[in-house]
Amino acid sequence: MKFTLRKPLPHEVPAWVKTGSLYFVTQCAIPVGTRSLVEPATADALLQSVRYYHEHQRWFARLFLLMPDHLHALISFPGDVAIRECWRGWKRYTAKVSGVEWQRDFFEHRIRSDESWEEKAAYIRENPIRQGLVSEAKSWPWVFES
Repeated sequence: MKFTLRKPLPHEVPAWVKTGSLYFVTQCAIPVGTRSLVEPATADALLQSVRYYHEHQRWFARLFLLMPDHLHALISFPGDVAIRECWRGWKRYTAKVSGVEWQRDFFEHRIRSDESWEEKAAYIRENPIRQGLVSEAKSWPWVFES
């Protein structure tokens, strides 16, 4: 079986996109199908780093939820911060302190309306329910919300 390398995803923000736009971000851990992100020590370290980045205005996390092998976030970035560089730095740091191995790239989608924001937030909050991990969203402990 022949494997081909994936091309890197483009993460450059066009000049016409408003500074502070909100993004829906998904990042997967390696290997997929494990519970590596919700081991208590790992999850605590990841959420502490999310809070640190938020409090130090490296990004503005509205919602950040850890699943067993991936995460979802609704997040905006300051105007002088490149999304790719900020995310890469966070992944590098969290890999060192928590031992998480991340997939090379990430998926991001700019939120274009309040309605879309609400849909994405509901999708994120309900993800643990859909996966059969909890019966109600408020029971899932691995979430940061501002």
